[in-house]
Amino acid sequence: MMVNCGSIDVINTVLCFAILILGILGYVKRRYRLSLAIGVAFGLFGVSHIITILGLHGCLTDLLVAIRVVAYLIVAFTLYRVLVKR
Repeated sequence: MMVNCGSIDVINTVLCFAILILGILGYVKRRYRLSLAIGVAFGLFGVSHIITILGLHGCLTDLLVAIRVVAYLIVAFTLYRVLVKR
């Protein structure tokens, strides 16, 4: 396993997990399920970045696509819920 430690991937990973933590805190403190959903989506993006950093993106391409599609769908569904709610 070759580690592909590009600065962009590392920055994206750190920021994704920071958003995950903020989403969890938003849920714990205010019970905002929407912030939790966005946090979970970005946590999934973070997992996909870790897979890339670890150099496993070649053999796990299908998994990466699935993870990213689910994450994007979570964000889209969450934003739709915000739109419909108002």
